[in-house]
Amino acid sequence: MQASRQYADGGFANTYPASVQRVPEGRPTLADFLFRGEGRTPARPLPAIDPRTVWARPVETGLRATWLGHSTVLLEIDGHRVLTDPVWGMRVSPLPFLGPRRFQPVPVDIASLPPLDAVLISHDHYDHLDYPSIRALAKRRVPFVTSLGVGLHLEAWGVPAERIVELDWWERTVLPGGLAISAAPSHHFSGRGLHDRNATLWSSFALRGERHAVFFSGDTGLSPAFAEIGRRLEPFDLVMIEVGAFHPSWGNVHLGPDNALRASPFKVFCLSRPRLHGP
Repeated sequence: MQASRQYADGGFANTYPASVQRVPEGRPTLADFLFRGEGRTPARPLPAIDPRTVWARPVETGLRATWLGHSTVLLEIDGHRVLTDPVWGMRVSPLPFLGPRRFQPVPVDIASLPPLDAVLISHDHYDHLDYPSIRALAKRRVPFVTSLGVGLHLEAWGVPAERIVELDWWERTVLPGGLAISAAPSHHFSGRGLHDRNATLWSSFALRGERHAVFFSGDTGLSPAFAEIGRRLEPFDLVMIEVGAFHPSWGNVHLGPDNALRASPFKVFCLSRPRLHGP
């Protein structure tokens, strides 16, 4: 970890400057985050489809993605199945009775997932690295690919060390069968408690099979890193970019839907300031 170019002064740091700085107007209080929904909870259950019938059919095009909520996607690419940031827990919090609660269960439980070739973990925040989900997936003989340092959590939760691959930005690993997974930059942070801020790395990932390539952003703000990702790793057949945390309080470590639009295609990523007027 200390040999990483992203590691300095006892922790990891964003080495690409943010392209757009959000102004932290109307910063919410802790009570806002914990107790006030601000209209964010649906009035009724969202439409959901059981994906098992679809998974039982061959992937005729060689590429299929099933969104299971938040950043959890079952990606089928050129004969491989990769599960991203699996979160089945009811709360993303260190406390089982407090903190953000999911709107409704995942459409299918972990036991009903098809065989997996890899589990991909972008970073260690609670809404991307979920203890009960990792404990359940650890019982499968599936490799985990993640960012530098996150493997310590996985190993503590029952994943054998030999099934964990940690990557620094621009490093890659190749699964049996030929699927290449490359870690790439993101503009974010890490930590699960009061004393481990930025102790582990955060990453986006590019997956490239025999015929198709996919980009998975994880959590990120807008930065010139996307231009370099495009130069090094494009083209992609599917780009999965986060659109969440659309609140000024989150500054530049999330995209929100406006900056997610600026993030595609990658070639437009050299922005120096936000547009103040006009469409």
